[in-house]
Amino acid sequence: MPTRLSPFVALAVSALLALTVPTARAAPADDIRSLAAGARQAAPRAERPYDERDWLERFYAPRAFTPVWLEHGPARAAAAVALLQGADSQGLAPSDYQAAVLEQRLRAATPDDASFDVALTRAMLHFLADLRVGRVRSEYHTAGADPRLKQFDPVEQLRQAIAQDNLTTAGARAEPRIALYQFIKQALAAYRALARQPAITLTPLDKGARVDSGDAYAEAHLLRAQLQRLGDLGHAAPAGPDTVYSAELAAAVKRFQARHGLLDDGVLGRDTIGALNTPLATRVRQLELTLERLRWLPDFSAGPVVAVNLPAYRLWAISNGVTGGPPPLEMRVIVGTAVKTQTPLFVGHMRYLEFNPYWNVPPSIARGELLPKMASNSQYLVQNNMELVPVKGGAPTQHIDAATLAAARSGAYRIRQRPGPINALGAVKFAMPNPDNIYLHSTSARELFKRTRRDLSHGCIRVEQPHALAKFVLADKPEWTEQAIAHAMTPGTPSKTVSLKTTIPVVLFYATAIAGRDGQAIFSPDIYRRDAQLEQALTRRQPQ
Repeated sequence: MPTRLSPFVALAVSALLALTVPTARAAPADDIRSLAAGARQAAPRAERPYDERDWLERFYAPRAFTPVWLEHGPARAAAAVALLQGADSQGLAPSDYQAAVLEQRLRAATPDDASFDVALTRAMLHFLADLRVGRVRSEYHTAGADPRLKQFDPVEQLRQAIAQDNLTTAGARAEPRIALYQFIKQALAAYRALARQPAITLTPLDKGARVDSGDAYAEAHLLRAQLQRLGDLGHAAPAGPDTVYSAELAAAVKRFQARHGLLDDGVLGRDTIGALNTPLATRVRQLELTLERLRWLPDFSAGPVVAVNLPAYRLWAISNGVTGGPPPLEMRVIVGTAVKTQTPLFVGHMRYLEFNPYWNVPPSIARGELLPKMASNSQYLVQNNMELVPVKGGAPTQHIDAATLAAARSGAYRIRQRPGPINALGAVKFAMPNPDNIYLHSTSARELFKRTRRDLSHGCIRVEQPHALAKFVLADKPEWTEQAIAHAMTPGTPSKTVSLKTTIPVVLFYATAIAGRDGQAIFSPDIYRRDAQLEQALTRRQPQ
């Protein structure tokens, strides 16, 4: 007869079994599949330049959602964590990728730890995408996902790097191809090292005070140390007196001033002392923001490229991807005023040149500036070599009366300036059609290039060396010799439009810190307050 257990004993046995028999647990693949599905269903993050919601599913699906990082031991995961910890070398923040947390979790993680595996995968995918296209939306890509991630898919890049057992390669492939990026990285490492040293602080000067070469200066020894630290004065230079602002120090200060957007006169003044006292951590941050902005730029194919850095008031014309050629053409430029007419950021394509061009006055300038002058001066058009052109056709006129003024205000006339020595566009216009009607051109106001601050235009870019730039962009047209270009730019020569065989990319970008092959960093004032705007955008960005 079977033994029957009392209800009390049966309950006790059940409790004992519950304590001694393991509860069935979901397999790691099920956990990963669930986490990937959750990521796909999450709301998109509008501030990011990419949509990462399907990344986990696309990464794990080909391997049946099994863990990847610890399947052959900890080496692969350790290499990934080390790459994330070194994100600061790229101007990125290791904390954005939970590098310290992942390092701690790795010590206790097991091969079937789905949560750790997914966290490390997500961090690596975000790191590669951020390195490739930046962390926030740029002015170059304002709608939808950045199209460059179609050519550089972080999921495929990470999968390939794991297959090749070389995660470093994935990081290197994600870096922007522009040579300037590597120069900035080197400068960033150097300034990070400098920022760890004790600060050197000079006593600020009163407004209007100045120290000229040969003057007594009690802090000459501190100034010398700071200039040597920053690379503007060689360490092998003679020490000189500790209380005199020597010619040698003045020459080094002049180099420092040229690198920091100051009047390079070698005079030690309030602004120069202020720049010398700027915390090096601030310079580090400027370099980091430049790396972020360089990640916004497209990959330029081999050939000529024209780049303008707005706050530096500088233009470079380079032969991208060409080695052993002539050095880049560099010149000063004038850009849009910070207060009213800031030059926008964009990537355009130069399509033609126009020698001795007409200046077709934009309607905003006509309404805001010229029509009031015409109303008070009936000879304004004659004095400025301008004319009214009927919009519906007809002969231009320089006659100003009540009727023509009314017609001009109504839009029946447009205003243009004839070619000539006082033409606002100078002798040549470099056209790159764009919605903002921004282009490069020469100018008759040559004296403005001597100014330190050169945000003086209505938005277009005035170039210092128009003849040299014309020679650069017409390099594939042998008939356009230096003599032919000079003749076409001579006042009185008929206007002539020359189409380019191949369009030339023109990028207008914004960076308050850049660096060259020599590693010397060049810093510029934040004239448009765009550094502050980028800081705000990065602060608003949600963590991964």
